[in-house]
Amino acid sequence: MRAAVFRALDQPLSMEEVADPCPSANEVVIRVGRCGICGSDLHMTREPAFGLAPGSVLGHEFAGEVVGIGSAAVGLAPGDHVAVAPIRGCGYCPSCLNGEPAWCQQMYLQGGGYAEYALATDRQCLKLPATTSTEEGALVEPLAVALHGVTLCGLKAGDRVLVMGAGPIGLAVAFWAQRQGAARIAVSDLNPFQSKLALQVGATAFVQSTSDVVATVNSALGGPPDVVFDCVGKPGVLAEALEHVKPRGNIVILGLCTALDSFVPFRAVQKEVKFITSAYFNLAEYRTALDVLDGGNSAAKLLITGTVPLTRLPAAFEELRQRTFQCKVMVRPD
Repeated sequence: MRAAVFRALDQPLSMEEVADPCPSANEVVIRVGRCGICGSDLHMTREPAFGLAPGSVLGHEFAGEVVGIGSAAVGLAPGDHVAVAPIRGCGYCPSCLNGEPAWCQQMYLQGGGYAEYALATDRQCLKLPATTSTEEGALVEPLAVALHGVTLCGLKAGDRVLVMGAGPIGLAVAFWAQRQGAARIAVSDLNPFQSKLALQVGATAFVQSTSDVVATVNSALGGPPDVVFDCVGKPGVLAEALEHVKPRGNIVILGLCTALDSFVPFRAVQKEVKFITSAYFNLAEYRTALDVLDGGNSAAKLLITGTVPLTRLPAAFEELRQRTFQCKVMVRPD
């Protein structure tokens, strides 16, 4: 089968012929219908902190059709269309049994979606309703990541929210914040590319970052934000978030920053700010994200701004390192 393979840091993915996947007892083979290009993949192929092994096939935001069944796999049949929750655990520890495989000691984030076929265990697969497309199925994972961050901070109806970063996760946070009753939601970014899309998915204001951004945000929200979401993941963002957030407010860290960062601790103490880190999601949140997409009418689907064939994935992948009008780009392996 064809796959886009990681060979080395700072090198484009390589289109190669690799062996077709063969399922173990509790695995299924999935013909990939759509796979989203995730910002974390851009990080992993450039930053050594992630320890990505040469020969890896990335792509964890995928959905498709079951075409092969392992001898002990249950609940699935050839022809089923599924979304794959890419957090793979052992399946029997307390975390896994509680629907939180992210905290299993054997957990790993599986890829495989940048190929024509991929493997997953039966417990990772959620059947897609007939009214949910494979494209929407591939959007479930980033929506679940954003929902997890919104849930952890205890966002309340009437809260003022600032989302820093207008990428797919940031805009998905705005989507969930609006659904959970936030009164005003501002999305900020250095670039104006997603200003219209931010408003379409739930934000009440878009703020292009400037030297006077704190005053601009406060004006847009009617006061300082109760919750600030860092969906950027670059040094300096947390210090800026501290200037934005109200006293006793929350800062939620969703961005992946692997570089050293700093801020003045006294500023956080002075405001009694709470920092909340957010990683992955649980299976209940994954199901909620799938449910919200059912029927094809959710505003969240607007996050998908482009689709490329698998053969063009290496080029599209590198293009996304520079901010453009694109938000979530899907790969179509067929």
